[in-house]
Order: sequence, then structure tokens, then C-alpha cells
Amino acid sequence: MKLFVKYMVCIRCKMIVKQLLDELSIKYISIELGEVITVNTLTIPEQAALGNKLLKHGLELLEDKKALLIDKIKKVIIEMIHYADEIPKQSHSEYLGEKLNYNYQKLALLFMESTGISIERYIISHKIEKVKELILYEKMTLTDIAFKLNYSSVSHLCTQFKNETGVTAHFFKEMKTKKSKNS
Repeated sequence: MKLFVKYMVCIRCKMIVKQLLDELSIKYISIELGEVITVNTLTIPEQAALGNKLLKHGLELLEDKKALLIDKIKKVIIEMIHYADEIPKQSHSEYLGEKLNYNYQKLALLFMESTGISIERYIISHKIEKVKELILYEKMTLTDIAFKLNYSSVSHLCTQFKNETGVTAHFFKEMKTKKSKNS
């Protein structure tokens, strides 16, 4: 049986879900971001018990088809930006349309209606989070980061960074450098 879990977007979430399935003696085939495949179809009491345990950890079983699709869109974006070795060179609209086997315009409209933000805004916010991570932990130059995340230029990256965070990427990088010198 395939189950969809909302907010399951990181490795830690997968570990929590694995632990909960083990506690409930629910056998599973695989656990991926946002998705669990169980060996057997769960009974209604098993689904309720799992749903309650997930809620205690900030996770949620999904049943509504629109909510499932929104969650899939978010999962694909998060995997693309945070976990893929490199971001695809094709446009985000082409990538999402192909990956989810849906018309991108329909995905974009549904996403906007359900979340109140556009898919592009969601992608930008995750890309900026990835930029911060690369600056803080990977010690990459802005040029290298722009190339890695498929920005057209460092200037484009810096403009999006400033719009999203309110500070320049250079200022953010300098603050990190000053903080590590004072430690």
C-alpha cells in the first residue's frame, strides 16, 4: 500500500517515520521523502494509529488528491535543490511537468490556489536557503554557487538573495567570516 506523508522532507523525517512504523509493527518495503510503501494494506485502526503518531511529530498522512499533488510538487522541488548532485539544466516548468507527468500550467495554478505563493517563489526561497548553506558550510565562492545552482550570473543570484533575505550575499558571507574569527 502506498501512503503519502505531508511535511516529510528530510532524512530525519524518514528516520522518525521508520521508527513509528517499527513501533506499530507495520512492515514496509520502502520509505522515501513523502512516501511510504507498506507490505500489506493497512486496516483503518492501523491508519488511525499511524496518523496520530505522525501528528505528534509534525507529520501528517495525506488523503486528498490535491493535497497529495501539492506535496509531490514540494517534494520534487526539495529533492531537486537540496539533494540532487546538480540542478537540471532544463527550465523548472519543463522539469516539474516531466517529473510529475502533468501540465505545468495546471500545477502552477493548483499550487498558487493551495499555498498562496507561486511555484517559482517557492523554488527561489529554497534556492536561497541552499545558497546560505553553501556559503556557511561548503565555503564556496558566489561564482561557484551561481554556477552550481544554474543562475544566469552572480548578479542574478545576488539580486535574488537580497530580495529574499534583505541583506546582500556578500554581507551574509562577511558576517559568517567575522563570526568564525571571533569564535
